[in-house]
This record gives sequence, C-alpha cells and structure tokens, in this order.
Amino acid sequence: MICHGVDIIEVARIRRAAERWGTRFLERVFTPTELADCGVGGPAPRYESLAARWAAKEATAKALGAGLRGLGGGATSLRFREIEVIRGPNGRPELRLSGTAAAAAARVGLGSLALSLSHTYDHAIASVIGFQAMRHHQR
Repeated sequence: MICHGVDIIEVARIRRAAERWGTRFLERVFTPTELADCGVGGPAPRYESLAARWAAKEATAKALGAGLRGLGGGATSLRFREIEVIRGPNGRPELRLSGTAAAAAARVGLGSLALSLSHTYDHAIASVIGFQAMRHHQR
C-alpha cells in the first residue's frame, strides 16, 4: 500500500500567526531544530520555510489517515512536534516521526515516508508519500 498526503498554505498565514502569538505559537508547532533551520531567533526568520514545514506536518497527517482533525487535539491525536522536518545527509528534507505519529505510521503499515517541499514568496506546498513496510515471508 502507498499513502499520499499533500498540503498547500499561504505563507502570510504563518507569518501573521508568528507575529501575533510569537514563541508561544512557534514552539507549540515546531521543534527547536525546525526553528533553527528556518532562522527563527535570527535577524530574518524564513517564513516561507516555516510554512513549508507546516504544510509537511499537515500532508503527513493526511498520509497517515489522521487528516487535519487528527493534528493537535486530544490524547490520541497527532502532535505537530511529533512530525518533524529534518535535513538528511544530502541536505534533502526528511521526516522524523515520534510518539503518536510514529504509532500511527506503524498502525497503517508504513515503513518509510518521502517528503517534497516547495515554496514561493506567497505559498508553500508539501507532498508526502508513505511506503508500506517490507515484510519478511517465511517459507
């Protein structure tokens, strides 16, 4: 089985939330690694990169079958920070799941996730493809 999730967001929406709610919003949604990768705390945060990571979190929730309602809610819902965008060995964005997000991936039988991010000044988009875990068959 292959699962897919995609999300697009306006960069201005993330910028407005960050300007209005500051670190309270940013630290609730993004990990310290994500914030550092996007220049938060420096002279010019890269809101396009933050928006792409937001889109990646929502696209991942969709690929896991949780959808948007599955993010940030009750005890069994996925947490935004449990879906983390990291830089792979070649600088390519990768996903790292923990907690309920990792459990959800295991529950639907996903062994790996592929992530693609893109953005303009106005919009950011993420696509996540989940691949079924390889199963070893005994003869």
